[in-house]
Amino acid sequence: MAFRDGPFENLKVPLVWTAMAVVGVGLIASIMLLLADGKSGEADDHFGPVRAGFTTGAGSVGGVFAAPVRWAGHVTDYVGGYFNAVEENRRLKRELAELQPWRDQAIALKNVNARYETLLGLRTEPPVAMATARSISEARGPFVNSRLIDAGSSKGVKVGNPVINEHGLVGRIVGVAPGVSRMLLVTDVASRIPVLIDRSDARAMLTGDGSGNPRLEYVRGQDSVRSGDRVLSSGDGGGIPRGVPIGVVAKGVDGSWRVKLFSDRGAIDYVRVMLFEDFGQLANAEALNAPPLAALDTAPPPTADQAAAIGDVQARRQAAAEETARRASQAAAAPPAAATPPAPASTQPERPA
Repeated sequence: MAFRDGPFENLKVPLVWTAMAVVGVGLIASIMLLLADGKSGEADDHFGPVRAGFTTGAGSVGGVFAAPVRWAGHVTDYVGGYFNAVEENRRLKRELAELQPWRDQAIALKNVNARYETLLGLRTEPPVAMATARSISEARGPFVNSRLIDAGSSKGVKVGNPVINEHGLVGRIVGVAPGVSRMLLVTDVASRIPVLIDRSDARAMLTGDGSGNPRLEYVRGQDSVRSGDRVLSSGDGGGIPRGVPIGVVAKGVDGSWRVKLFSDRGAIDYVRVMLFEDFGQLANAEALNAPPLAALDTAPPPTADQAAAIGDVQARRQAAAEETARRASQAAAAPPAAATPPAPASTQPERPA
């Protein structure tokens, strides 16, 4: 047998000897397998050392041959995991793209709910009924600052009602329809609102001029306005309740006093209309028309000391009244005293001293 087409083409191996070598190796391997697989007894175990040596050698050889198999398994798992990760990444990207609009909507709804909660948490003292509305259009120009809101006479809105947001005063209602109202902002040139300075209680007039910061005019008092003073509604004229926050005083570039509005801290899209007409609606007519001592009917019963003191006072009053009546009756029963006639004038001359 010749190895052709190779470097060992001139090498010749006898066929008979090759077959005998293969058969011998097979026999040896068969004997070793039989020895390794045979059952051993404790009494006569003549092949124990041989079997142990064979098992040790077979274990090492088996580990060497099993290593490529393990490596191949690891490579297969790595490749499969890589392709699975790629597919998982693509799936997650698709889900992220689908959830992106929902996330934006959730953020927007969260902001709207926060503003609604702030608006619903507004309270006035005394309490004033309010109607929640939303700005639906805007009219801006060099001299006009007004908006339309989706609340009208069907919700009780009337001309002159003040409009606020979660930060402060926004404007007043100047026109009403069944479902829509027109709101004039405090920055409009036609806006005039009586205000007061919280620190000095000085009165002034907040006048809009079309800019973002209206002016303070007709300020009363000397040194009554300083930068940083809070400006509130004064309630003069009965159009707006007293104490509604408006803004903070600041010095303008032209040297005039101006107000930084609280309402500019956020968008003017959700507002509340104060259903306020005059201060008469804040008073309780039943309480005003009640008898003067009506509150005593619901008062708790007096204690023992209070009852004793009240009885003592009543006894003294009764004794004083009886004494006064007795004196009056005595004075009425006594006869009037007779008038004494005047003595006649003497006609004798006076004696010298």
